[in-house]
Amino acid sequence: MAGRVFRRSIDPDPPVAVRAEGSTIWDDRGRSYLDAAGGAIVVNVGHGRRSVADAMAEQAGRVAYAHGSAFTNDALEAYAAELGPRLPLDDPAIYPVSGGSEAIETALKLARAYHLARGEADRLVVFSRWGSYHGNTIGALDLSGRRSLRRPYEGWLGRFRHLSAAYPYRAGDPGANALATAEELSAELERAIESAGPGTVAAFVAEPIVGATLAAAVPPDGYWPAVAEICRRHGVLLIVDEVMTGFGRTGRWFGSDHWGVRPDILVAAKGATSGYWPFGFVAASAAVHAAVTAPGAGFVHGFTYSHHAVGAAVAREVLGILETEGLVDASATKGERLRELLAERLAEHPNVGEIRGRGLMLGIELVEDRESRAPFPRAARLTENVLRTARADGLLLYSGTGLANGVDGDSILLGPPFIVSDEELVRIASGLTAALDTAIAQVRSAR
Repeated sequence: MAGRVFRRSIDPDPPVAVRAEGSTIWDDRGRSYLDAAGGAIVVNVGHGRRSVADAMAEQAGRVAYAHGSAFTNDALEAYAAELGPRLPLDDPAIYPVSGGSEAIETALKLARAYHLARGEADRLVVFSRWGSYHGNTIGALDLSGRRSLRRPYEGWLGRFRHLSAAYPYRAGDPGANALATAEELSAELERAIESAGPGTVAAFVAEPIVGATLAAAVPPDGYWPAVAEICRRHGVLLIVDEVMTGFGRTGRWFGSDHWGVRPDILVAAKGATSGYWPFGFVAASAAVHAAVTAPGAGFVHGFTYSHHAVGAAVAREVLGILETEGLVDASATKGERLRELLAERLAEHPNVGEIRGRGLMLGIELVEDRESRAPFPRAARLTENVLRTARADGLLLYSGTGLANGVDGDSILLGPPFIVSDEELVRIASGLTAALDTAIAQVRSAR
């Protein structure tokens, strides 16, 4: 039997992408698709950037691969120096890897190494939140709070502990595990740390604004400053997952910047290279870096493709594009414009519960009944119908399910490239509205 590709979807015959430019992807049949999701909320500087391809080729032509245990490289050293001032950490050091899941695993091991170096071996407890997503490796999945993804592997999970989601829209709903106010959420974290016992909690891990799992759910004002203060007071490392929110996606360089939070460890990927190369990193504050690199300490860790020269060259070029073209500000202004367009069409829609998010990371939560917030049953597969209908009309969206109670609940997440035109923003809002109405009609006619 001939070899074949193990596909990521159930579509037995997906279109073949052959070209991409700006906010558009073309398949081998000549059809065009407006990429309103930036792939998986990845592409920020746009598709088809010649300068990124040139940087990749130039670096690969000089040094494509030299193992990080034996060499550093110019591209990586230059990237770290240029990135440092943008990171919301004190005198940061970066540990480059191949993507978000690897970066989360690295951050967890780094937190453990930090506490061991300080003689606090009892700090083993790590808290994250329900409704979160931190990756698909076993450790990252265990840290995540997305029940539908955890369910098949529950027998292998259980080392990390979960707190309520910062998810005001679903606060108090059965199965949502969500709280609404900064006071409730911070008090829960304080109680959890105290209950675990003095000197036993290693880290708290969370997304500044939750991505696909909760469709760009923004925490209440005051939440992040309170969390940072509690972690500092208890000697708990604050790890911020900026895999989706980083590099301008929310209209600031990093999601943490909206609240002036300076974590101990930051995790990034996706927009770091705008999808042109598999790349991510962990950034550690000066205090964390100094502890694990001190004489007698040690951070025993590494991947074959960590500290990759070509990945660093691509990331450096993307960083330069974001800076010179003012694309972080563009994400903020275009995000406001897209939100206005969505509100015009969907704010009073009977099946839209909430439109939310920041910058060009906007979520739409879909409900069967707006007043009660009752979700469509999962069996209706509403989200899948919306995506299929939109794609048939040449519009690519990103989705989420299970956000209401771990099973039911549908959402759409938008995250187009920051170079998206106003005409394309109008098409995104109109196309989503049309796809939603068509999909809902199909769901109801099938009953």
